[in-house]
Amino acid sequence: MRRLLARRMKIHLFGAFFVSLGCAALYKFGVADPRKRAYAEFYKNYDPMKDFEAMRAAGVFESAPPK
Repeated sequence: MRRLLARRMKIHLFGAFFVSLGCAALYKFGVADPRKRAYAEFYKNYDPMKDFEAMRAAGVFESAPPK
């Protein structure tokens, strides 16, 4: 029973390190990279003036009434 806590702590420390490393990798490749690609694809063909005119025609803005 001597040094039981120290032995168990080593095992749990390494286990926690590898689990957190795995979670970080899963988040990066499963969430962050696809999100970056989606934003890049959206803004590749985005025309802000066209979007503004559509919102203006719909009456979204108070300071820019529809024509």
